[in-house]
Amino acid sequence: MKFPVHLVRRLVLMIGGEAMQSGFHFALNLALLHMLSAQGYGLFALAMVMGGVGLSYIRSLTAVPASIWMSKSSNRAGVDAHDVAFGTAALVVALLMAAGTAILMHLLGDPSGIAAGCFVGAWSLRSHMRTAFFTRRQQVVVSISDAAFTIAGTVLTGLAIWFATDVLQTVFYALAAANLFGIFVLVRLAGRRVRVSFRMPTRRRYTRLWRQLCWSAFSATTTNIQGQSLALLVAGIAGPAAYAPLAAVLVLFAPLRIISLAFVNMTQPELAKLMQANETRRVWAQAKIWSLVMGLGGLAYGCAIMFVLPMIKSQALQDASVGFIGLFVIANFVPIMLYIMPRIVLEIFGDFRIVAFITMGGAIVGLALIAILLAVASPPWALLGSAVSETFVLVASWYFAHHRMWNIEHPDQQRYSRLGSWRRAVTFAAAKR
Repeated sequence: MKFPVHLVRRLVLMIGGEAMQSGFHFALNLALLHMLSAQGYGLFALAMVMGGVGLSYIRSLTAVPASIWMSKSSNRAGVDAHDVAFGTAALVVALLMAAGTAILMHLLGDPSGIAAGCFVGAWSLRSHMRTAFFTRRQQVVVSISDAAFTIAGTVLTGLAIWFATDVLQTVFYALAAANLFGIFVLVRLAGRRVRVSFRMPTRRRYTRLWRQLCWSAFSATTTNIQGQSLALLVAGIAGPAAYAPLAAVLVLFAPLRIISLAFVNMTQPELAKLMQANETRRVWAQAKIWSLVMGLGGLAYGCAIMFVLPMIKSQALQDASVGFIGLFVIANFVPIMLYIMPRIVLEIFGDFRIVAFITMGGAIVGLALIAILLAVASPPWALLGSAVSETFVLVASWYFAHHRMWNIEHPDQQRYSRLGSWRRAVTFAAAKR
């Protein structure tokens, strides 16, 4: 198989934009880590967690389906129609996430809950629009928009940190404004009108896909429970201050999530087109190659972070053993990098129900182990339960993706296998009678 050089070029371009955002978020976290108390930094980290939840719902309910169905559309009218339908749904999801974040942060004792909600809502909406423009192959425009967001975010949060009396609240408003500015630049440079429609044809187009999307929504819920149960349980049982040391180490691994998101945005439309052309062997070969690359890259990145961890000093760390936490975080992120490709394959097939059951199993395992570990050990040990959960998702994702590909490549053997099983069952029943 010829190595997909064009995908490498696209990945480099896309990661450039993601790297700017990742570097900005990383620098902001370090700055706030040294300025806020453990309670304040814990609340900021939880707002970032809610942002991750918003991105996952946007990805499952609007961005990924839009990427798949827009790529499969045979004409421009179909692409535009799906763009409007999924864009309208993304606006609704973003508003719901903003309201949910504001309520949750208020319940956790954060007076700046509304500001946090604005940030999460704007971030979620920009995430969907980036994916939609990636699907339209406007990567350069998206990269420029990412640069605009990064510059605006750096300036606005810098001013907030230096001059604001309530740093946390002002930083949230600054991040919301930076995301909205990124959306503005994206739309202006693309030269496209952003259309939102709640008319019956748009609603019918979206609801027609709901049988698959409802499983995607369920999958997003179980994914969030499985992926964010650590933060929610530690903060809910031990308090935001106890979560602060874990968050301080986890944030150092945030670039891996950013890179993985860029990778999904790049490969999913391409693989969907290959699958539409019945190029299943190429899809499976690329899945294995890229999984190996991402797994080794995640491991190398984790080893590099282990050298940086001893240099970080902050009151939010509360004298925690950052090296111990770092090893468990690596055990969490390497499986995540390894199961991205089989999950993409399952989503391209529309097997959202299988993905939902996989993540539900991971959520059950994670919740049980994290709760047990929090009851008998210190909060850092909860990362072990999360690592076991991610490993469960890794094994199950590869098993079902391999099974799905085998059934497509060997339809005759699958049919004969089922026929043989049926004949054996009939023979056994007759003998029993």
